[in-house]
Amino acid sequence: METENTLAKNITAAADKAAYDASCKRLLANKNILAWILKGCIEEYRDCDVNDIAECYIEGEPHIAETAVNPDEEIAGKGGQIRGSQTEDSTINEGTITYDIRFYAIAPRTNEPIRLILNVEAQNDFYPGYPIIKRGIYYCSRMVSSQYGIEFTDSHYEGIKKVYSIWICANPPKYRENTINRYFIQEEHLIGNVVEKREHYDLLTAVMICLGHDGAKNDTGILKLLNVLLSSEKELGEKKKILREDFSIPMTQTFESEVQTMCNLSKGVEEKGIAIGKEIGKETSTLQAIKNLMETLKLTAEQAMAALKIPDSDREKYTRMLNS
Repeated sequence: METENTLAKNITAAADKAAYDASCKRLLANKNILAWILKGCIEEYRDCDVNDIAECYIEGEPHIAETAVNPDEEIAGKGGQIRGSQTEDSTINEGTITYDIRFYAIAPRTNEPIRLILNVEAQNDFYPGYPIIKRGIYYCSRMVSSQYGIEFTDSHYEGIKKVYSIWICANPPKYRENTINRYFIQEEHLIGNVVEKREHYDLLTAVMICLGHDGAKNDTGILKLLNVLLSSEKELGEKKKILREDFSIPMTQTFESEVQTMCNLSKGVEEKGIAIGKEIGKETSTLQAIKNLMETLKLTAEQAMAALKIPDSDREKYTRMLNS
């Protein structure tokens, strides 16, 4: 049987990664998990019991990858074009960018609804070509502006509801591991001491949760929960024990099955990533050896590959790499 080439392995790994990401989203959309995230990251819920948050304050069922960030990006019929979409933002869903997890919750003290987005960046680069926090603030802005015609009309801006965008990064750089940062609007007195009511301007907050491979030392809160839940190293039994005993997460059949699925997928993603890395490393070393022979012994590419006993089936690939 012919060995999979790097492209094929990358395609397979991408499929596994997509399945893993989807599994992460389903786990994090569990109301009991969301309740811990709200308690650990959002000041409105800091003093609430997690069971009350799950049962009383989170409304309905969270939407997973259903709501478009830009409402004007709609599919004009099957196979149609997306208005306003950009090629660099296109996804398998024909260009529509969707929020990972979006849901509503009631603020305990005011009983006002809050819009919340939970964005899972579990397998993405921390530096995707732009600062992630800027995307988080953009998502907040979109949630505010999209309330027009729903929460308020005309000039009734008093109807705007507060929004949050929470980002969970499982692979941050070392210096950001096991940290939680919050970004919000605050009042600054430049001249005088006039105080505006906070609820009039405190309308959007972005939160960055950065996990760590070793977990937060002595931590018993949200960082520990997420590090355990999304760990690719802990076995199913250990995860279940910690989630049940330390966080009182009910081990329903559906939830346990999802944890098992993610454990299996995470191992597959990790193993394929290691295999692809080794193959790319091998190709790089071989390519450099060919170049060295060509330069030092003045051999042609074909002569250098023959001297290195590179199989005929691989020579076309290295020829392309030399010419690229």
